[in-house]
Amino acid sequence: MALIIDLKPQERIIIGNALITNDAARARLHIEGEAPILREKDIMRESEANSPCKRIYLTIQLMYLAADPKTLHDIYFDQIRDIQSAAPSTAPIFMKINDHIMNTHYYKALKEARNLIQYESELLANA
Repeated sequence: MALIIDLKPQERIIIGNALITNDAARARLHIEGEAPILREKDIMRESEANSPCKRIYLTIQLMYLAADPKTLHDIYFDQIRDIQSAAPSTAPIFMKINDHIMNTHYYKALKEARNLIQYESELLANA
């Protein structure tokens, strides 16, 4: 069954290792096969990764798009070690993310990393 994605005018999407920009009109894509797909709203640019948890998200995003995601695992685990030592209350979120990563469910890990970013925001607001 094909994945159907409706793109707004000028919206970007990553499919595999290609960045695709929609033209001036709405478009509907029917995508079949196995390739990483990220809509513009889910793409984090390196310049936007301006906090520890956003850098985690960026690393997971790179894993999701990589041909060999395991090459980024050491970077990821170094990052979480630093965050958990500063904020041990992040452990339950990291347990979920780690489970997805170890089972090669990188898109699910990305979704969970959004919760981590939200939690980081709450921690900083209450600090």
